[in-house]
Amino acid sequence: VRVVESGGGLVQAGGSLRLSCAASGFTNNRYYMAWFRQAPGKGREGVAAIDSDGDTRYADSVKGRFTISRDNAQNTAYLQMDSLKPEDTGMYYCAAETEGRVVPILTLIEPDFGSWGQGTQVTVSS
Repeated sequence: VRVVESGGGLVQAGGSLRLSCAASGFTNNRYYMAWFRQAPGKGREGVAAIDSDGDTRYADSVKGRFTISRDNAQNTAYLQMDSLKPEDTGMYYCAAETEGRVVPILTLIEPDFGSWGQGTQVTVSS
């Protein structure tokens, strides 16, 4: 399984960015996809996740500002980030896992995902 992120960059506070995550190597579309982020000097935290039916889960810190979606035909997930704040700055990682292989429900827990991308940097200036 391979996961590749794209779309990071530098944006002013209040601006928007859209991240993309392409997954390959799964035998079907029944896999979770999620975004995690890691700010400098901090641990990695879950941001948003989506399953193959479109059910989603968000961290409280991004609810109402970020939207996760996916295109099963393209094996791609997206993270639309609006109203960005300086505290959203960090390396954003995409993760994927076969549904039900580790846990039976969608989570934002790092150990529940086994395939990870290299990350894309998001920097929000004040």
